[in-house]
Amino acid sequence: MTELTWDRVRSWRMRRQFLDRPAGIGTEQIVERLCGIQAQVASAADHAIAVRRPEHVRGAGAAALESRRLIKVWAMRGTLHLLTVGQAADFLSLLGAARTWEKGSWQRTYATAGQVEEIAGAAREALDGTVLTREQLAAEIVRRTGDASLAELLGSGWGAILKPLAWQGLLCNGPGEGNRVTFTSPRTWVDGWTGLPEPDEAALRAVPAYLGAYGPATMDAFDQWLLRGATRRATLRGWFTSLVASGEITAVTVEGVPAYARSADVDDIGTAEPMPDVRLLPAFDQFVLGPGTKDEQIIAPHRRAEISRAAGWISPVVVAGGRVAGVWERGGTGVTVTLFPEAGEVPATELAAEVARIEKE
Repeated sequence: MTELTWDRVRSWRMRRQFLDRPAGIGTEQIVERLCGIQAQVASAADHAIAVRRPEHVRGAGAAALESRRLIKVWAMRGTLHLLTVGQAADFLSLLGAARTWEKGSWQRTYATAGQVEEIAGAAREALDGTVLTREQLAAEIVRRTGDASLAELLGSGWGAILKPLAWQGLLCNGPGEGNRVTFTSPRTWVDGWTGLPEPDEAALRAVPAYLGAYGPATMDAFDQWLLRGATRRATLRGWFTSLVASGEITAVTVEGVPAYARSADVDDIGTAEPMPDVRLLPAFDQFVLGPGTKDEQIIAPHRRAEISRAAGWISPVVVAGGRVAGVWERGGTGVTVTLFPEAGEVPATELAAEVARIEKE
């Protein structure tokens, strides 16, 4: 079994995530390589794309959404993501396979599985070929089902109730109308939508895609990224076993820790040259979310609370040498950086250049 080092893994990940800012990469290429970009905060998603390009140009994500080259949908961990059309279908298939809305705790909190099925059937018809606001969609669901009791469900915490529809490929975000969110059907909204593949088929693409940006990683790390550990254990093990058997992925160890990597990447990881570059990454960046904030190889355990904050907020971070070396924020007086002393020396010239890059916006 191949033995790797964390220093080389971190350097390889930085380059795989386009943090070396290679020339000529496009928006869709960045989004696909990162397996989506979290888009709860639109400005942070836009920054996540811009920070990976040589020139700090904003607005690329919004432009790709407007031209329907990307799709915006509730995906990993129940959060909004920008995704390419093909990856959206694969990841949604895996999310739907967990059937989280059929679990007793979910049904007691939100709605019964029968009510979700009823809502899904009505939404499938209501959104076909059209765009509706939240209020319009709720009204259409009630009208089509003839079930007035659904009005209260859809008006209270109904984002959670609509997520199972997204995970069944029935719903995605439409264009914004000011501050109002709209929904539509991916089937009629984006070109190339062929529905959701079977989960076992989708996993053959989704797992290697994840490992191609955040590997080597464990099955648990993948599942925490996907759905906070909600995938059935036997199902998860089956996906990885099939991929190992086919030769697509292979078992490795990283300084004694068992993990998986794409077979095609193992030699590159083992010979990865150091990448000492400094980067200022936005809130909710995939560099942090991909491996997760519990990954001690990128975030020191005693700093986790400064990164993963209240209400699910993920702080903007300073990255140096492939690890989180501090946090930053932008205020009325500019960018304020707080470095972690234990992270070691962060080159002042590179840090100043990153700050200036952001302040030019």
